Amino acid sequence: MTLQRLIRSSFLVCLPLPAQVDFTTQVHPILVARCTSCHSGEKAQAGLALNTRAEILRGGSSGTAVLPGNSKGSLILRRVTGEKEPRMPIGRDALPAAEIALLRQWIDEGAKGPAGTAAARWVAPLLPLNPKPRREAANIVDAFLDAPGRPVADNVFARRVYLDLWGLLPTPEQLAAFEKDQDPARREKLVDALLADSGNYTAHWISFWNDVLRNEEGVVYYGERQSITAWLRRALTENVPYDRFVGELINPPEKTGPAGFVLGVTWRGEVPASERPPLQAAQSSAQTFLGINLKCNSCHDSFISSWKLKDAYGLASFFSPEPLNLVRCDVDTGEVSKPKFLFPELGEPAAKGTPESRRAEAARFFTMTENGRLRRTLVNRYWKLLFGRGIVEPVDDMSAEPWNAELLDALAWDFAARGHNVKQLLKTMLLSKAYQLPSVKEPPAAGAKFSFRGPQRRRLTAEQYADALASITGEWRMKIPSQAGKAVHAREWEFKSTTLTRAMGRPVRDTVVTERLTLPTTLQSLELLNGQLLSEWLREGARRLAENPAPPPENLFDSGVVRRNAVKVNVKLDGARTFWLLVENVDSYDASRVIPQWNHAVLVRGEERVPLKNFTGAVNPERLRVPAALKVALPEGFERFEASVEVAAESKESDIGPAIRFFVFDREPDRKRLVKIDARTPVERPQGPFTSAALITRLYRHAFQRDPSEAERRAASAILGAKLTTDAVEDLLWMLLQSPEFQYIR
Repeated sequence: MTLQRLIRSSFLVCLPLPAQVDFTTQVHPILVARCTSCHSGEKAQAGLALNTRAEILRGGSSGTAVLPGNSKGSLILRRVTGEKEPRMPIGRDALPAAEIALLRQWIDEGAKGPAGTAAARWVAPLLPLNPKPRREAANIVDAFLDAPGRPVADNVFARRVYLDLWGLLPTPEQLAAFEKDQDPARREKLVDALLADSGNYTAHWISFWNDVLRNEEGVVYYGERQSITAWLRRALTENVPYDRFVGELINPPEKTGPAGFVLGVTWRGEVPASERPPLQAAQSSAQTFLGINLKCNSCHDSFISSWKLKDAYGLASFFSPEPLNLVRCDVDTGEVSKPKFLFPELGEPAAKGTPESRRAEAARFFTMTENGRLRRTLVNRYWKLLFGRGIVEPVDDMSAEPWNAELLDALAWDFAARGHNVKQLLKTMLLSKAYQLPSVKEPPAAGAKFSFRGPQRRRLTAEQYADALASITGEWRMKIPSQAGKAVHAREWEFKSTTLTRAMGRPVRDTVVTERLTLPTTLQSLELLNGQLLSEWLREGARRLAENPAPPPENLFDSGVVRRNAVKVNVKLDGARTFWLLVENVDSYDASRVIPQWNHAVLVRGEERVPLKNFTGAVNPERLRVPAALKVALPEGFERFEASVEVAAESKESDIGPAIRFFVFDREPDRKRLVKIDARTPVERPQGPFTSAALITRLYRHAFQRDPSEAERRAASAILGAKLTTDAVEDLLWMLLQSPEFQYIR
């Protein structure tokens, strides 16, 4: 403090306080000189603007700043005196005692003064709020949201909740059991049963969290990209409380923690300063858990929000193993950033500490009870997933004004009060009258004031679409182990994305994705009408429904993936007269240059050992190409086949990258199903054989959760004819799966 200022302040202290403090001439000058550099305009810190009396009385994200007549309870006084940390103004001299005394007297006198002309604007609260219900209701949603209208029929409700909780359509058998139940509480019983099945619940919700947490399986990145799938799967299965869930993502426990979230992606080559891992961690955590976009102000002060470059670096400093210099537009300012949470009113972090302690501090700030924004953000995301539109839009700007602030506050308060139980939050929403209203076909026009009329219709996600197709036809994709063993039928989330799922909206998870693109696209239309993957899938599914095929032959030998290793072969033939040797490419860089070898291959009969090449004619089993299929006819009596399989030495170069697989069969193999298969499927397969009439009924009840109309039945019967064929069933499947009724949650 300068000597001149000290003398002036001392003089003011000695003077008696005026009979009544004038806001315009005494209070406002203090605020302009000391506060409005941070607290003014549209970008006011913490949403608190102090230019006019109206703005002061409105308060900010931490709540009301001034309580007229009560200076002791007014947050602004507690901040400037340092009674509540952090003391304001941050980083500058404290207000002199005389100025504090003027502010205190002004507040105690009723905080009088001109209202000012500033237009009222929304300030998102930070603290949790527990509003008084508008009406009595058993469900908290219904207490704050009027939902006039009759609820949807049971079959529509069943379709919704199965897709929203499991990501699967109810089978005809499951639907029939629900419709048969006459218990008035049957909807609650159904929701409870679906939530209790942690396997199907996890298999659906993990796709959303993979998007949000930028977690991807089977994608290789340069540098430190770590999967968190094992942790995430366990957290969802165990329904870990959300505050703990977030805490472990921000401050991962050693060995078993989800370190990949804060590590982010280390990109190849030079990258902008704003994409270094600590800045990625700040951006990802703020967007995911608080609905705050820090991407712009990770490079410079934001032009569209109140967030500054220092805010992004303050949060990033929690995740950096060493001090961070502020870099503005890739120019080092030389200024060293210090850890600082986005909302200083929640407190200041410890001045010093280890990287581990800094992450622990960050986790504390994100999850502390006073941080109501954490709960509101999660509630808003889940509301949008179930209702098609968030209470706050866009969902990544939680500073925007909600269309029903009390509903958001009440749900967030209830969520925290119930132990951050995500399944309980879902149950509350699903059993509300609002969720059970008929769906609204069209979203409101851009710029129009939103008025809730019911859930908006939502397109099936890529994973829901693929799993629906698999469950209807019984044709599931298989996860094939790299070692010899059985393939397992699995749901779509467990696989890499395909041309079909990408067209249906599955994102590239290099960055946080909180909303998928749902509008139809030209690429999507082409993929659904003429895509090879969907065509083959429907063909195989139709064949299964029409022909009820027997299981494929099982191999006698499976090498597992062979790269640069050799694998011994010792197969019992038991007198077989024919057997097949196959080689398939798995994931070679250049399969055309891979030479697979059946080395030292002999057929054994008693003491006799006959070279395989004696039975292969001009084909040399030690110099094959990929893929290869060799059918071998044998004389009687051979008991065993022995060999060693590997890749030829000249094919082991890194630019070829061999990855192939060898098989032996004693029956003609199905080239699409060479690995042994575990018969279990995520949903029980349709059990044929079917008549045309029975199949039509089943397909309609499984795809649409209703019986076909008479006109639909006649049309479907004309397609199928009297006897089922693969071609006819494929045509009917195409017709049903292209229908908007199938592709939307209505």
